[in-house]
Amino acid sequence: MPFVSSSAMSRVEYDETTRQLDIWFTDSGRYSYYGVPLWIYEGLLAAPSKGAYFNTHIRDRYT
Repeated sequence: MPFVSSSAMSRVEYDETTRQLDIWFTDSGRYSYYGVPLWIYEGLLAAPSKGAYFNTHIRDRYT
């Protein structure tokens, strides 16, 4: 479970089998997102701004 350098989130976890992405936000705890492709998770890890990537590619797209 990778810890990330971000003011918005503290760590992320991805299950490739179920395509479930779990994100621990610094101000609101853990949220799970379902049906997330691997490339989205990899993009999140590589993004210079995790919060901006989340808002553009994950938020309101996966539940």
